Amino acid sequence: MSRRPGHVTTGPYAPPVPRESMTLTSADGARIHAEVHGPEDAPAVVLAHGWTCSTAFWAPVVRDLSADHKVVVYDQRGHGRSPAAVPAGHSTEALADDLVAVLEGTLAADERAVVGGHSMGGMTIMAAAGRPQLRARAAAVLLCSTGSAELPAESRVFPLRSPGGRRRAHRLLLGSRAPLGPVSPLTRSALKYATMGPGATAEQVEACARIVHACPAGVRARWGHVLSGLELTGGLGGLEMPAEVIAGTADRLTPPVHARRMASVLPDLRRLTELPGLGHMTPIEDPGAVAGRLRVLVQNHLRAAGADEEPAAAAPDIPDRAPGAGRQKKESTA
Repeated sequence: MSRRPGHVTTGPYAPPVPRESMTLTSADGARIHAEVHGPEDAPAVVLAHGWTCSTAFWAPVVRDLSADHKVVVYDQRGHGRSPAAVPAGHSTEALADDLVAVLEGTLAADERAVVGGHSMGGMTIMAAAGRPQLRARAAAVLLCSTGSAELPAESRVFPLRSPGGRRRAHRLLLGSRAPLGPVSPLTRSALKYATMGPGATAEQVEACARIVHACPAGVRARWGHVLSGLELTGGLGGLEMPAEVIAGTADRLTPPVHARRMASVLPDLRRLTELPGLGHMTPIEDPGAVAGRLRVLVQNHLRAAGADEEPAAAAPDIPDRAPGAGRQKKESTA
């Protein structure tokens, strides 16, 4: 009996065929699978996926952007088609090394890009904040459904009243090596509860379940251990390029408190977007919203202003966080 692929193969959430695939080498020799979609001479967008995901996670965003953008996606080490690293190769520094390798290996000598990251992919961008290669290559960044620290304490998968109990429960979840088993009605329901908003469709849940279940249990646990001790808030001040932040208001893994904290620290925040009712998997739950913000960053910082001239920005205005926004996107603009 053949094993099901680690992603859906039909419909809007099926990965499109890349124009080019390649294997890149990171600083410690780790091999990183990368793909390039869209026209070579178009403005570039580089996307980093999150914990337990793969390039397939970006499929609907890639479909949206690749008609008129060069879109680069890659598998984080141990995920998708990137081989697992040795135990010592699991750190935020390694994630930063891999992003640098992708930027240097897929962009032309003088080419810049808008760089976006979801969940652990956003943490990858934060980890690379001090790298000169990121400063040289990233015209702007998008941090999507992510956090910089205190993930076990702030997560709400287990809504325990005791802060200590909640922290311990989420650390156990992040570090668990329990096999997820085949995708089934029960596991779909559990995944939707933990990672998606109540309005997620069956098609979206299936797409996410197939991707997450394909991640090896050991890889999931090793990276979960890294995430449980994450502390990147101090490095956010090094992300001096224009930045946007997106969060789903129903995100249990990285609740909006993380987005608001990052927004208060980023030196050049352009917009904080809160998507009412959406969970952690925003690029699949609302790919149009995520692709739309990437398009705006491209327009403002690659197309309109060029690589060395960016439009002036007013101080960001973070909105009132009172509930009652309905299904409208709540945004702050600069």
